[in-house]
Amino acid sequence: MSPDIVPLISKALGETVYMVFVAMIIATIIGIPLGVLLHTTAKHQILECMPLNRVLAAVVNAVRSIPFIILMVAIIPFTRFVVNTSIGTTAAMVPLIIASIPFIARQVETSIKEVPEGVVEAAEAMGASPLQIIWHVMLPEARASIAAQLTTVIISLVGESAMAGAIGGGGLGDLAIRYGYQRFRADVMLATVIVLIILVQLVQFAGNRIAKTLDKR
Repeated sequence: MSPDIVPLISKALGETVYMVFVAMIIATIIGIPLGVLLHTTAKHQILECMPLNRVLAAVVNAVRSIPFIILMVAIIPFTRFVVNTSIGTTAAMVPLIIASIPFIARQVETSIKEVPEGVVEAAEAMGASPLQIIWHVMLPEARASIAAQLTTVIISLVGESAMAGAIGGGGLGDLAIRYGYQRFRADVMLATVIVLIILVQLVQFAGNRIAKTLDKR
């Protein structure tokens, strides 16, 4: 690997980590409550409200069905409105957040479904309110599973952030396209792939450790 690649890789890696970290934080703040609502408003649940549940499910499914590369292009006007630009790492975070929110919501919904019904029923019998059941029973019981699911989302975000390079989103994907593909630099392409593999491995390792720590069973 030639010396000129190192600073390029370092800069691109920093942009990718920045995109993924900020997008993940914002998407998690919105996605977890949305996932809780998807579960608790379903039939026979503590906040049963089927009309609301159907609307939420339809919106989540609609966004999840759009391929990320198409989503990025489709919301360019919205991205430009929000961050005043449609290129660069900040602009790339907008589609990353929008794509991640429904993914997180469904993952959280799945995790909460794994909570034993008996635990929830016991909390209801003790007079706990729906909010208390969510905060003190459902989320604590599902936290290890949620941590594992969020790890999957982060890994997906890493891949999607690389795709963002196709429209000038910055990061490792942009480096691979501009310096690797367009300039026929196989060494840049190889270095980018290796860095992405290492990054994903580190995320998976950290996610597994966190999930194991949170699992009190």
